[in-house]
Amino acid sequence: MKYRLETVGIDVLLVRLFEHIDEENIPWLLAAASRLRGAFGQQLIDLVPSYTTLMLHYDIQRLDDRDARLRVQQALQDLQPEQGETAGQRHELPVWYHTSVGPDLVQLARAKGITEQALVKAHCARDYRVFALGFAPGFAYLGLLDPQLAAPRLATPRKRVPAGSVGIAEQQTAVYPSVSPGGWNLLGRTAVRLFDPARDGYSLLKPGDSVRFVAIERSEFLRQGGDDTPLEPEA
Repeated sequence: MKYRLETVGIDVLLVRLFEHIDEENIPWLLAAASRLRGAFGQQLIDLVPSYTTLMLHYDIQRLDDRDARLRVQQALQDLQPEQGETAGQRHELPVWYHTSVGPDLVQLARAKGITEQALVKAHCARDYRVFALGFAPGFAYLGLLDPQLAAPRLATPRKRVPAGSVGIAEQQTAVYPSVSPGGWNLLGRTAVRLFDPARDGYSLLKPGDSVRFVAIERSEFLRQGGDDTPLEPEA
């Protein structure tokens, strides 16, 4: 496994393992993350996996750049995916797909030349891998989408997207874990809480996990504690 080491801060290194997004990257990234955590131990402040890279933040008071680079080199020597690293936990997320909470559902279906029902069926038809967490606590980037569902981000992001909103952008899909601005195409909403400070690790979803969306009716969504407050397209 070849990698490239880049300096992005006085105490931050970027380990670039791949150049392109692919589900097959995930076990390699998880194996590299495991080795780096072991190599840096208490000198590690944070390690953030992404689609093709790992961002490594180390304690500059205890390690200099040369020592940090040497530890990376030693840790990633003869890197191979570890047994059991190919599959994380599988999650099913129930979603109420409806225009009142998914204001881009109709427009996106029309743009694709399919019915809203067909779009929902396609969105629920596969398992998505968790590539990375970012943007907001608990926000998991999931992929890869069926190519027929791929869509660019909105030209003008919404100022307020409710927690639990399910959207797509490019070849990815995601759930907003908290209220925030956002430019993804919204299809529906889930009542599942993705980020909880009382939960071990805080985030329900972790890199390497898989997610399957399941369509439910409004009554079930409300029974699960969902908020059906409409979100207008112009919001």
